[in-house]
Amino acid sequence: MSDVIHSGSCLCGAVRYEVEGRLRPVIGCHCTQCRKQTGHYMAATAAKLTDFKITRDEGLRWFRSSERAERAFCQICGSTLFWKGTERDYVAIAAGTLDGVTGLAIAGHIFCADKGDYYDIEGGGFQEPSWHRPQGSSTS
Repeated sequence: MSDVIHSGSCLCGAVRYEVEGRLRPVIGCHCTQCRKQTGHYMAATAAKLTDFKITRDEGLRWFRSSERAERAFCQICGSTLFWKGTERDYVAIAAGTLDGVTGLAIAGHIFCADKGDYYDIEGGGFQEPSWHRPQGSSTS
């Protein structure tokens, strides 16, 4: 969680991005939309929009998933990439899309009441039944 430049991409490289700033610890989201999009649950870090830059957008596609949010993926390889809430100052980034060693850890899980019945949530910090920003948590 340093102020170094982090980079990442989709599987095929048609979408690339950089973050110059801190990344939030990883949070697992078990909401139905995240499970439908990823096939399991979303493990995402986040960065302030002012620190986030798309450097290649050949395959980038945004999908408005609700009145409150949109999700991004690569239309070429299908990789899940980002979540952006309306009027939020940050973008959530699928943690697995980051390049190299991140130094990040799972801080906890949200929307646990919506999790799939085929798995248990073990370890990894807090477990909230819906959405809750833990005390002391921020997006950067």
